[in-house]
Amino acid sequence: MRPSMRLLFGSFAAVLLVPALAAAHFLLMEPASWIVEDMRGDPQKLAPCGGTLADPGKPTGAITKVQGGQKLHVRVNETIFHPGHYRIALAASRNALPPDPVYTMMETEKGPRSASAAIQNQPVPPVLADGLWPHMERPEPGTLWETDVEIPNITCERCTLQVIQVMLNHPGVREGGFTYHHCADLAITADPAKPVDTRWPTPVPAVVPAPQTASR
Repeated sequence: MRPSMRLLFGSFAAVLLVPALAAAHFLLMEPASWIVEDMRGDPQKLAPCGGTLADPGKPTGAITKVQGGQKLHVRVNETIFHPGHYRIALAASRNALPPDPVYTMMETEKGPRSASAAIQNQPVPPVLADGLWPHMERPEPGTLWETDVEIPNITCERCTLQVIQVMLNHPGVREGGFTYHHCADLAITADPAKPVDTRWPTPVPAVVPAPQTASR
Protein backbone atom coordinates (compact mmCIF):
# COMPACT_ATOMS: atom_id res chain seq x y z
CA MET A 1 0.00 0.00 0.00
CA ARG A 2 2.85 2.39 0.75
CA PRO A 3 4.04 2.63 -2.91
CA SER A 4 0.44 3.48 -3.78
CA MET A 5 0.48 6.24 -1.18
CA ARG A 6 3.62 7.69 -2.74
CA LEU A 7 1.80 7.64 -6.05
CA LEU A 8 -1.20 9.35 -4.50
CA PHE A 9 0.76 12.30 -3.11
CA GLY A 10 3.86 12.32 -5.31
CA SER A 11 1.77 12.45 -8.45
CA PHE A 12 -0.75 14.96 -7.19
CA ALA A 13 0.22 17.42 -9.95
CA ALA A 14 -1.56 15.07 -12.33
CA VAL A 15 -4.81 15.78 -10.55
CA LEU A 16 -4.75 19.37 -11.75
CA LEU A 17 -4.87 18.09 -15.31
CA VAL A 18 -8.01 16.05 -14.70
CA PRO A 19 -11.29 17.86 -15.34
CA ALA A 20 -12.96 18.27 -11.96
CA LEU A 21 -16.49 17.02 -11.52
CA ALA A 22 -19.02 18.61 -9.24
CA ALA A 23 -19.31 15.39 -7.26
CA ALA A 24 -18.23 11.79 -7.44
CA HIS A 25 -20.42 8.83 -6.56
CA PHE A 26 -19.95 5.20 -5.59
CA LEU A 27 -21.99 2.08 -4.99
CA LEU A 28 -21.28 -0.26 -2.08
CA MET A 29 -21.86 -3.59 -3.80
CA GLU A 30 -20.49 -5.96 -1.14
CA PRO A 31 -21.35 -6.40 1.68
CA ALA A 32 -24.99 -5.40 1.34
CA SER A 33 -25.70 -1.74 2.05
CA TRP A 34 -27.89 -0.78 4.98
CA ILE A 35 -29.94 1.58 2.75
CA VAL A 36 -31.34 1.29 -0.76
CA GLU A 37 -28.92 2.78 -3.30
CA ASP A 38 -29.86 4.01 -6.76
CA MET A 39 -27.73 3.36 -9.85
CA ARG A 40 -25.23 6.04 -8.81
CA GLY A 41 -25.15 5.00 -5.15
CA ASP A 42 -27.30 7.85 -3.85
CA PRO A 43 -28.12 8.93 -1.19
CA GLN A 44 -24.53 9.04 0.14
CA LYS A 45 -23.51 12.51 1.29
CA LEU A 46 -24.07 12.66 5.04
CA ALA A 47 -21.67 11.18 7.59
CA PRO A 48 -21.39 8.61 8.89
CA CYS A 49 -23.52 6.30 6.71
CA GLY A 50 -25.02 8.25 3.82
CA GLY A 51 -28.37 9.78 3.14
CA THR A 52 -29.04 13.47 2.67
CA LEU A 53 -30.98 16.07 4.61
CA ALA A 54 -33.84 15.65 2.14
CA ASP A 55 -33.55 11.86 1.82
CA PRO A 56 -32.18 9.95 4.84
CA GLY A 57 -32.42 6.72 2.86
CA LYS A 58 -34.71 3.70 2.99
CA PRO A 59 -33.27 0.88 5.16
CA THR A 60 -32.81 -2.46 3.43
CA GLY A 61 -32.78 -4.46 6.65
CA ALA A 62 -29.75 -6.34 5.30
CA ILE A 63 -27.42 -7.81 7.93
CA THR A 64 -24.32 -9.70 6.79
CA LYS A 65 -23.22 -12.57 9.03
CA VAL A 66 -19.45 -12.68 9.52
CA GLN A 67 -17.06 -14.95 11.40
CA GLY A 68 -14.70 -12.99 13.62
CA GLY A 69 -11.04 -13.31 12.70
CA GLN A 70 -11.90 -14.03 9.05
CA LYS A 71 -11.66 -12.00 5.86
CA LEU A 72 -14.61 -10.01 4.51
CA HIS A 73 -14.78 -9.13 0.83
CA VAL A 74 -15.54 -5.48 0.06
CA ARG A 75 -16.49 -4.41 -3.46
CA VAL A 76 -17.12 -0.86 -4.69
CA ASN A 77 -18.25 0.57 -8.02
CA GLU A 78 -17.21 4.19 -8.55
CA THR A 79 -20.15 5.25 -10.70
CA ILE A 80 -18.89 8.81 -11.24
CA PHE A 81 -15.12 9.25 -11.35
CA HIS A 82 -13.15 11.57 -9.12
CA PRO A 83 -9.48 11.49 -8.04
CA GLY A 84 -8.97 10.17 -4.55
CA HIS A 85 -9.03 6.99 -2.47
CA TYR A 86 -11.18 5.05 0.02
CA ARG A 87 -11.18 4.10 3.71
CA ILE A 88 -12.89 1.23 5.58
CA ALA A 89 -13.77 1.29 9.27
CA LEU A 90 -15.68 -0.90 11.71
CA ALA A 91 -17.42 0.11 14.92
CA ALA A 92 -19.97 -1.26 17.37
CA SER A 93 -22.24 1.73 16.75
CA ARG A 94 -22.64 4.58 14.28
CA ASN A 95 -21.46 7.06 16.92
CA ALA A 96 -18.18 5.17 17.34
CA LEU A 97 -17.19 5.47 13.67
CA PRO A 98 -14.21 7.77 13.02
CA PRO A 99 -14.73 11.30 11.74
CA ASP A 100 -14.01 12.09 8.11
CA PRO A 101 -10.28 12.60 7.43
CA VAL A 102 -8.67 16.01 7.79
CA TYR A 103 -8.13 17.70 4.42
CA THR A 104 -5.57 20.25 3.31
CA MET A 105 -6.75 22.85 0.82
CA MET A 106 -5.34 24.58 -2.24
CA GLU A 107 -6.38 27.68 -4.16
CA THR A 108 -7.28 27.28 -7.82
CA GLU A 109 -8.75 29.51 -10.52
CA LYS A 110 -12.13 28.04 -9.60
CA GLY A 111 -11.73 28.63 -5.87
CA PRO A 112 -10.51 26.45 -2.98
CA ARG A 113 -10.35 22.71 -3.50
CA SER A 114 -9.20 19.69 -1.52
CA ALA A 115 -5.51 19.00 -2.07
CA SER A 116 -4.87 15.97 0.14
CA ALA A 117 -6.34 14.03 3.03
CA ALA A 118 -4.80 12.39 6.08
CA ILE A 119 -4.15 8.65 5.62
CA GLN A 120 -3.44 6.08 8.30
CA ASN A 121 -0.64 4.01 6.74
CA GLN A 122 -0.80 1.84 9.87
CA PRO A 123 -4.56 1.77 10.54
CA VAL A 124 -5.67 2.29 14.12
CA PRO A 125 -9.06 0.98 15.30
CA PRO A 126 -11.78 1.61 14.34
CA VAL A 127 -10.10 1.99 10.89
CA LEU A 128 -9.51 -1.33 9.12
CA ALA A 129 -7.86 -0.06 5.94
CA ASP A 130 -6.98 3.38 4.58
CA GLY A 131 -5.60 4.83 1.36
CA LEU A 132 -7.33 2.10 -0.66
CA TRP A 133 -7.49 2.13 -4.46
CA PRO A 134 -5.68 5.49 -4.98
CA HIS A 135 -6.32 6.80 -8.48
CA MET A 136 -5.65 10.03 -10.30
CA GLU A 137 -7.14 9.13 -13.66
CA ARG A 138 -10.44 7.70 -14.82
CA PRO A 139 -10.32 3.88 -14.55
CA GLU A 140 -11.20 1.59 -17.41
CA PRO A 141 -14.96 1.10 -17.94
CA GLY A 142 -16.31 -1.66 -15.76
CA THR A 143 -13.52 -1.37 -13.18
CA LEU A 144 -14.57 -2.41 -9.68
CA TRP A 145 -12.52 -1.70 -6.56
CA GLU A 146 -12.19 -4.85 -4.46
CA THR A 147 -10.29 -5.96 -1.36
CA ASP A 148 -10.46 -8.32 1.61
CA VAL A 149 -10.33 -6.88 5.12
CA GLU A 150 -9.79 -8.91 8.28
CA ILE A 151 -12.67 -8.64 10.72
CA PRO A 152 -11.55 -8.49 14.37
CA ASN A 153 -12.35 -11.54 16.44
CA ILE A 154 -15.27 -10.16 18.41
CA THR A 155 -18.93 -10.90 18.95
CA CYS A 156 -21.11 -8.00 17.85
CA GLU A 157 -24.79 -8.47 17.15
CA ARG A 158 -24.95 -5.38 14.93
CA CYS A 159 -21.68 -3.66 14.09
CA THR A 160 -21.32 -1.05 11.36
CA LEU A 161 -18.85 -1.38 8.50
CA GLN A 162 -18.25 2.04 6.94
CA VAL A 163 -16.76 2.68 3.49
CA ILE A 164 -15.96 6.29 2.57
CA GLN A 165 -14.79 7.89 -0.66
CA VAL A 166 -12.17 10.62 -0.21
CA MET A 167 -12.28 13.15 -3.06
CA LEU A 168 -9.30 15.32 -4.06
CA ASN A 169 -9.30 18.43 -6.25
CA HIS A 170 -12.90 18.84 -5.16
CA PRO A 171 -14.80 22.00 -4.19
CA GLY A 172 -16.86 20.14 -1.61
CA VAL A 173 -20.60 19.72 -1.23
CA ARG A 174 -22.75 21.28 1.47
CA GLU A 175 -23.83 18.06 3.14
CA GLY A 176 -20.78 15.84 2.67
CA GLY A 177 -17.74 18.07 2.39
CA PHE A 178 -15.16 16.14 0.38
CA THR A 179 -16.29 12.70 1.53
CA TYR A 180 -19.11 10.34 0.55
CA HIS A 181 -20.30 7.55 2.81
CA HIS A 182 -21.86 4.08 2.76
CA CYS A 183 -22.34 1.50 5.52
CA ALA A 184 -23.26 -2.13 5.99
CA ASP A 185 -24.62 -3.82 9.10
CA LEU A 186 -22.65 -6.87 10.24
CA ALA A 187 -23.53 -9.61 12.72
CA ILE A 188 -20.14 -10.84 13.91
CA THR A 189 -19.59 -14.04 15.88
CA ALA A 190 -16.20 -14.54 17.52
CA ASP A 191 -14.19 -17.66 16.72
CA PRO A 192 -13.82 -19.44 20.09
CA ALA A 193 -10.51 -20.92 18.94
CA LYS A 194 -8.95 -17.44 18.68
CA PRO A 195 -8.31 -14.74 21.28
CA VAL A 196 -10.85 -11.95 21.42
CA ASP A 197 -9.60 -8.71 19.86
CA THR A 198 -9.91 -6.20 22.69
CA ARG A 199 -9.02 -3.25 20.43
CA TRP A 200 -12.63 -3.19 19.26
CA PRO A 201 -15.00 -2.51 22.16
CA THR A 202 -18.29 -4.34 21.77
CA PRO A 203 -21.66 -3.04 22.90
CA VAL A 204 -22.61 -3.69 26.50
CA PRO A 205 -26.08 -5.29 26.62
CA ALA A 206 -28.63 -3.00 28.14
CA VAL A 207 -29.71 -3.97 31.63
CA VAL A 208 -33.50 -4.21 31.74
CA PRO A 209 -34.78 -3.41 35.24
CA ALA A 210 -36.90 -6.09 36.86
CA PRO A 211 -40.59 -5.25 37.00
CA GLN A 212 -41.66 -3.72 40.27
CA THR A 213 -44.26 -5.59 42.27
CA ALA A 214 -47.04 -3.59 43.81
CA SER A 215 -46.68 -3.12 47.56
CA ARG A 216 -49.47 -4.38 49.72
